[in-house]
Amino acid sequence: MAKIKARTVYKCSSCNSVQSVWNGRCPSCGAWNTIEECIEDPNSTAAAFGQKASEIAKPVPLASVNAQENSRLLTGIQEFDRVLGSGAMKRSAILIGGEPGIGKSTLLMQTAAAVASRCKNLSGRVLYVSGEESAGQIKNRADRLRLNTDGIEILCTMRLEDIKEALKTLNPSFVIIDSIQTVYSVEAGVVPGTINQLKYCANELTGWVKERDSVLIMSAHVTKEGTIAGPKSLEHMVDTVISFERNDDDVRFLRAVKNRFGSVDEIGIFAMTEKGLEGVKDPNAMFITKRSGQTPAGIANTAVFEGSRAFIVEIQALTVPAKANVSRVYSDKIDSARVARVAAVLEKRTGIRFCDNDLYINVAGGVKLTESSIDGALAAALYSARTDLPVSENTVITGELSLAGEIRPVSRLKQRIKTARELGFKTILAPEAEDGSVKVQSVKDMIKVLFAR
Repeated sequence: MAKIKARTVYKCSSCNSVQSVWNGRCPSCGAWNTIEECIEDPNSTAAAFGQKASEIAKPVPLASVNAQENSRLLTGIQEFDRVLGSGAMKRSAILIGGEPGIGKSTLLMQTAAAVASRCKNLSGRVLYVSGEESAGQIKNRADRLRLNTDGIEILCTMRLEDIKEALKTLNPSFVIIDSIQTVYSVEAGVVPGTINQLKYCANELTGWVKERDSVLIMSAHVTKEGTIAGPKSLEHMVDTVISFERNDDDVRFLRAVKNRFGSVDEIGIFAMTEKGLEGVKDPNAMFITKRSGQTPAGIANTAVFEGSRAFIVEIQALTVPAKANVSRVYSDKIDSARVARVAAVLEKRTGIRFCDNDLYINVAGGVKLTESSIDGALAAALYSARTDLPVSENTVITGELSLAGEIRPVSRLKQRIKTARELGFKTILAPEAEDGSVKVQSVKDMIKVLFAR
């Protein structure tokens, strides 16, 4: 479809009347010096929502700009707000991706209900747009979760033009699109999910939310590799990209991959129950295995930070003779390259062989670990598994392992030690002697302390 060229017009800031030429006095309301030069672009996002003329953008001194205060909207779900950075920023677009059946629609429905209950003080309502389910199916989910649906407007459509009309009519304060891959516009064809459709529809919707004190959340499909389906530009358009993951149990992890208004280190932990997704109050109970007997070989505990919270997690290692004389590393919760590097340092600095063994690594609770502070515990778990000597169950190990075999300092060590003490761990091995911890400077020192017997 051919695009219509934009034209320059003159708009009165007092009565909003549009003139073709500039005048010192507005012919409509009679006000003086209120005529401003504007651009009328029929192809713009604003024009699609009934705003034909817009002022020409002009540079202003940054020092004169007022920072946005009190501009966050709490969703009412604590773990979700934590990942977003203490709530969703107004005039922002959020993209949530996750595999099928993980609970994206459940989370969005719970969020819509929680926001609607708080929307009494807001100017608009909550608009839930679904291109995958009917209104009856969505209502059944809300009833099953025992949610209060007052204040939620439901729109079941795949056409972008229908969504635009609803946005123009309702002017909602919170908008949910489930999912962006199902939305299409006749301007970009009639087949949903294509690259042009995703870019065009996402651009139109994000353009709308940028001009209003609203929040836009779009769910997205993922590929079999776990990445968001569609062009990478889709992630560049939005302000926040959130990954929805799960382990083998009914535990879900919400993690920010990109966040312009908060940290990407925070993690939200949910448990899937009959009442929907519920925030986990004590995450440490998920990551530490309670045992009545002696701790088996190949187990080591470490303290990690996820955003502002410290957890004690259990690293599990298993070594078996390699098949066909080719050793392999099987690890999906810790980077395989990190496991191979730690094993190589152990082999070089302690003389124990790993090159003829297959290495299996797991993390209790199913959380992925990326911190370098886990190196010490990973080395202890590998050494314990290879020698069949268990690590004491009351021991926590933290520290980064260098290629020279040194145990290097880690950030926020005091908080890690404090968390371990509160959970009843008596022996804490760290690169620095803080709050009664045992100082170890090399991997050899660590092995001697752990396996002195």
